Amino acid sequence: MADTVTPAPRPLSPSSTSRDRARPGSLALRGVAMVYVGLLVLLPVVVILYRTFQPGLGEFFSALDSPEAAHAFELTGIVALSAVVINTVFGIAVAILLARYRFWGRRVLSAFVDLPVSVSPIVVGLALVLVFGPTGWFGPFLTRHGVTMIGAKPGMILATVFVSLPLVVRALVPVLEQAGIEQEQAAASLGATAFTRLRRITLPTIRAALTYGVVLSLARCIGEYGAVLVVSNNVEGTTETAPLRVGNLVENELNYNAAYAITFVLIVVAFAAILLSAWIRRRRRS
Repeated sequence: MADTVTPAPRPLSPSSTSRDRARPGSLALRGVAMVYVGLLVLLPVVVILYRTFQPGLGEFFSALDSPEAAHAFELTGIVALSAVVINTVFGIAVAILLARYRFWGRRVLSAFVDLPVSVSPIVVGLALVLVFGPTGWFGPFLTRHGVTMIGAKPGMILATVFVSLPLVVRALVPVLEQAGIEQEQAAASLGATAFTRLRRITLPTIRAALTYGVVLSLARCIGEYGAVLVVSNNVEGTTETAPLRVGNLVENELNYNAAYAITFVLIVVAFAAILLSAWIRRRRRS
């Protein structure tokens, strides 16, 4: 009679064992993250939403219907959209330069692109005043030619461009580096011009990343406060954006209901931008 061979038990796969071991720790980390985000982000937002609609819908729409609020939203849109257009054009150019070319000073240029992330917006605004103000380096020259930067829309747009500069560039550089230059070299060998290569190859390649960077840049531009506060002179009805309007309502007029209403609109716009950027990232991965 032949001996029966008992098959050895199958060992657990490393992935399953590591998953089982990490499960309690993973749940704990999730709990800590949820509490952290809830206290710092969710709870303040919930309180703002409650305070916004506590007086009633009539008070909410009345606050948004005021001439000062309408002008603040209009100016915010003009400044933000202008800054996004400028950052999109120059962001594409700088991203192509950093991803496709090797030149002296490339790392310095890359560091300067990231500079707005580490510099306080107040410092940015002060620097722009020292350069473009009436007594700044270029102030007298601009004044002689009828150009006003500080206390006007051009200065506000310039400040907003500065603080949102890295967003488009950093969204495009990894995509361009991953795509390589083979397709563009093949198109150039077939006689395609630089503009044709940009329109037919480069832009379709970076379309999703560009949209993602533009959305983030728009959200950043709409919510900018510090740099715009310094360069705008913060004149109600003239150079007052929506974030500046909120600050003035709280500090000067003590009109919290109107401030909550404008803040709610800014939160909705920011949340929509976050959802749109998350959807774009999901599409890029799929």
